[in-house]
Amino acid sequence: MLDPFPFPPPTLLQRAIAPFASSLHLSSLPLHIHEVLLAFLLYHLVNTRLSPWLSTTFFPATYAALPRRTRINWDVHVVSMLQSCLINALALAVIWSDDERRALNPAGRVFGYTGAGGLIQAFATGYFLWDLTICARHFDVFGPGLLAHAVSALAVFLLGFRPVFNYYGPVFILYELSTPFLNLHWFFDKTGQTGSTAQLVNGFALIGSFAAARLGWGTYSSLRIYWDVYRVLIRGESVILPPAEAAEARLGSSSSASEAVLGGAADPKAEIVRFADGDLTVPWWVCAAYLGANLTLHSLNFYWFGKMIATVRKRFDPPLGTKGLAEKGEKIKKGEDGYADGAVHVGREARPDGTRSLEIESREVRNRRRG
Repeated sequence: MLDPFPFPPPTLLQRAIAPFASSLHLSSLPLHIHEVLLAFLLYHLVNTRLSPWLSTTFFPATYAALPRRTRINWDVHVVSMLQSCLINALALAVIWSDDERRALNPAGRVFGYTGAGGLIQAFATGYFLWDLTICARHFDVFGPGLLAHAVSALAVFLLGFRPVFNYYGPVFILYELSTPFLNLHWFFDKTGQTGSTAQLVNGFALIGSFAAARLGWGTYSSLRIYWDVYRVLIRGESVILPPAEAAEARLGSSSSASEAVLGGAADPKAEIVRFADGDLTVPWWVCAAYLGANLTLHSLNFYWFGKMIATVRKRFDPPLGTKGLAEKGEKIKKGEDGYADGAVHVGREARPDGTRSLEIESREVRNRRRG
């Protein structure tokens, strides 16, 4: 499937990025550099213009009262909401409608290229480029962890412009299917709707989408990419198209970043092998970086899933939630008489003359904070 973006890359912009792309072997980047920059500009404007305007319009009191750190996070969550909805829609459209992509064999899924897959990579790259600038600018808010995540994600999506694993760009973008519900959960807390029915319904959607997209779909897709790499790089299954089809397709293709600036292929099948001339190999460091990042993120998904369930349950009362149980379940030190520290004991006693007495005993122990 050819790139569905309605505007071609400006020749001047392609030529400007070509030396950088060639030096890093990012052969398909000149074809999508305008989409990368447009995505970056879109998210920047949403963060600095659209989010403050929408927030002051619909949540004037809440937004105005937010401290600096929370307001920065609020605007970032608005960008995240837009980005996740947009990139999910694009990825699903490509997966459902790209016939050439659907027909790829293991070698095609590793080395093949489609313009539609490049569009997904471009918008993801633009987002993580914006994310990197935000994390660097507000390092005191987001810290080294999120900055490292932005650098790693940007590097992984840039590697896709070699191009390698172009097929898997839309696949792993679908991790973002749970992100809109995660953002809504955050906004419910900040708008005074913690524990509401709306947050409860959203909580079920969040947990369900996270389990389906990241644990179910993510596990299947991770195993599939490992198997493809094994078949192509270890077993040598490196034929993307049958020789006759490949020869015909290459008549309309170009294979380097310097040639890519001269125009795109008009035939979707020609695009598949456009950057696949010569020896079909991937440096081991590229495989290690890409697959290592995938393995790390996928492992973290299982950890985050448990933390997410615990976080959602804290907002609601039992039996579905755990609100208040932490305080009730704290261990209480007891004295020799069996009374809990700070507890009040009420006892009744019958006297020999037939009257009754009421005895109240209280024990208080001061807690000393450990230094």
